[in-house]
Amino acid sequence: MSLDNPQRSYLMMEDADLVRKAQQGDILAFEQLVFRHDKKVLSIAARYVTSADDAKDIYQEVFLRVYRGLKKFRFRSEFSTWVHRITVNVCLTHRSRRRRTMQTLLLDDRDEDGEAHGEIRDPAGGPDNLAVDADIASRIERALGVLSPKQRMVFTLRHFEGYRLGEIAQMMDCMEGTVKRYLFTATRRMRDQLKDAV
Repeated sequence: MSLDNPQRSYLMMEDADLVRKAQQGDILAFEQLVFRHDKKVLSIAARYVTSADDAKDIYQEVFLRVYRGLKKFRFRSEFSTWVHRITVNVCLTHRSRRRRTMQTLLLDDRDEDGEAHGEIRDPAGGPDNLAVDADIASRIERALGVLSPKQRMVFTLRHFEGYRLGEIAQMMDCMEGTVKRYLFTATRRMRDQLKDAV
């Protein structure tokens, strides 16, 4: 029997096998699960909030909840769907918590007139492109800011992350028709907000 690096064998395992091992206290199996899903969790969080610090907070909260809830995972859905559902819930909770302390959830570093001063890096673009990109990003963030938390989440998952409606319904634990309604309303409101920007 080869004494190969144990982490290498985890790379070949299915999520379900890793979950079973992690449920028995195998920390390497849990680390492999995090490694497989952390980019998607961070991507959803970063699209949903506008601050890198907020996205990291959401990321940490998601995997803390995953770790705490892992023993109760019963394989009724794919592990990835379960993780993404937790991500959606943490994002929505974060959003409602932030709304209590902030009037809107827009780009960082706005002055009292609401002007954005956040930096958007575009290594290929010069100062003119940077200014245009910053203006477009600012308008999109303002438009996203008028959506309800669930509308914003559906819009983010569909248009930024590319999920199908059925997948979003699973993540949000609701009917596909509800997701369609959220998406329709969100798209209409975004169009109204951005009509003078295009």
